[in-house]
Amino acid sequence: MSTLINGLHHVTAMASGAQPNLDFYVGVLGLRLVKKTINFDAPDIYHLYYGDGAGSPASIMTVFPFRNMHRGRRGTGQLTATAFSIAADAVGYWTDRLQKLNVPFDGPARRLGEEVITLHDPDDLELELVAGDDPRSGWQNDAIAPGMEIKGFHSVALCLEGYEHTAQLLTEVMEHRLVAEEHNRFRFTTGDGGAGRYVDLVCMPDAQAALPGSGTVHHVAFSTDTDQTQLAFRDKLLASGFANVTPVLDRQYFHSIYYREPGGVLFEVATDPPGFAVDESPESLGTTLKLPQWLEPRRAAIARSLPQITVPTVRA
Repeated sequence: MSTLINGLHHVTAMASGAQPNLDFYVGVLGLRLVKKTINFDAPDIYHLYYGDGAGSPASIMTVFPFRNMHRGRRGTGQLTATAFSIAADAVGYWTDRLQKLNVPFDGPARRLGEEVITLHDPDDLELELVAGDDPRSGWQNDAIAPGMEIKGFHSVALCLEGYEHTAQLLTEVMEHRLVAEEHNRFRFTTGDGGAGRYVDLVCMPDAQAALPGSGTVHHVAFSTDTDQTQLAFRDKLLASGFANVTPVLDRQYFHSIYYREPGGVLFEVATDPPGFAVDESPESLGTTLKLPQWLEPRRAAIARSLPQITVPTVRA
């Protein structure tokens, strides 16, 4: 099914330190560090990208680890849970693995016909592992049993005071459709559906408002095929009354536009190309500090300002 929006592209969160973040997402979850770069707007802060072997769209968790950042608060106007996809028969493997590595979790619990494990990263960012049929392959390594690895994103959940206007944006502008609902949760998908394309709107009118900080999501990005489809979608947003959409910004590994959805969550639409192999070979992704060309003259000073980090091996 041809659409301007393919599904999820990446989720960007904020953390209070780089090394604990690396130790969790690589060491515990078994994701690959596919890019080590910097926040283009704050070059003394890393921007770490985790994903499958290639950093495919709908697999990319990215983090801004601001040193000693204050803790944020989950609430309305925020993406409050990022769900990863695991195989239908991987629930027992992951509950055993989390217990062995002393990572607290809840579940598994049933939700919308699926088994869900809930856990938190070192900054209390809420994550989920959702079991189901998913043909994708994750980052395969020697520590996690074949077929048990995280495959990519399953879905994101937006906590909203009221969901109707966001639902209207998803269905009338972003080419999504409602496919399931349970209590106060409404699930939308685009294209052919399936893991990596789900957006859940959770209506919580009595919840407190979110506060930004470590352990919270900064924005969620959706995938589009090319620069041309991105521009076509930008025109569609403007025609629909979204005057707050940004110009196209060069993020080195994709091009981006940003806008606020009616509930307050920052949305991005990112192109799939050029991808993470534009400045590193596929075999060496994430091994060296990469800077955009316009910051290369400042490389020595930037490198000195960043904390020393070590990419861990995946824990067995």
